[in-house]
Amino acid sequence: MAGADGTSPVKTTGGGKLVAVEGVNARALREHARDVLSTIQRRRAGISVWDASGLFEELTAAGDDAGLPSARALLLLYAADLAFRLRWEIRPALDEGRVVVAAPYVDTAIAFGRAAGLPSVWLRDLFSFAPPPAEWHHADAAPPRGKARRDGFVEFGTEWMAHAPKRREVMSSVRSQLRVRQKRRRAN
Repeated sequence: MAGADGTSPVKTTGGGKLVAVEGVNARALREHARDVLSTIQRRRAGISVWDASGLFEELTAAGDDAGLPSARALLLLYAADLAFRLRWEIRPALDEGRVVVAAPYVDTAIAFGRAAGLPSVWLRDLFSFAPPPAEWHHADAAPPRGKARRDGFVEFGTEWMAHAPKRREVMSSVRSQLRVRQKRRRAN
């Protein structure tokens, strides 16, 4: 299966496999990623989650001094974090023959950008460095009211983004874009 930029799923020297789990709810992403790992017959597998670089943690630590970033700035930070994950977590594990579940990967960030009104071309270009996964999953679960930890990228973005649309609207838009993406992938 080729990626949006025409590339093939990441090839590694060790025979590893990249699996993407996309969605808006951090808890659902983690649960789905664990479920994917449980179906894999290899012991050597792991999960790569957003903010492995600590960029977003630093943003929250700066608090009001940093100001509220735009959606574009949040996505640039996400792309930098993904580049960190690819360099230090994902590619080395794949080269060792491991399965890596990236939760979330690229499509969640692109859907977030579209929900914030950013151009599709800019978003595709921004993430063109990321190899397409060998498998793609959608964790389509709404957060339970009042109980959800808001520690996923989309959840973080809706709280920290300057001039953010209503949280519910962003979450709904991202969720529906990922459903469309899922249907397209099944059709291919």
